[in-house]
Amino acid sequence: MFEDDDGREYQVVRNTEGQYSLWPAGRELPPGWAGEDAKGSRAECLARIGELWSDLRPLSVRERAGR
Repeated sequence: MFEDDDGREYQVVRNTEGQYSLWPAGRELPPGWAGEDAKGSRAECLARIGELWSDLRPLSVRERAGR
């Protein structure tokens, strides 16, 4: 699926707008981001983000739209 794994461990992170990203595990998170329970390879984390993040609109936009 993803062929660009670099052998490092990553963590799935989410910001206050409900947007997801991956971040190197063990590294301090930037302000406004919180770690999720998912950790693993880059490919594993990207796959988990694909499961979690089905609506790419920021939370504030979804709330204004009534969803």
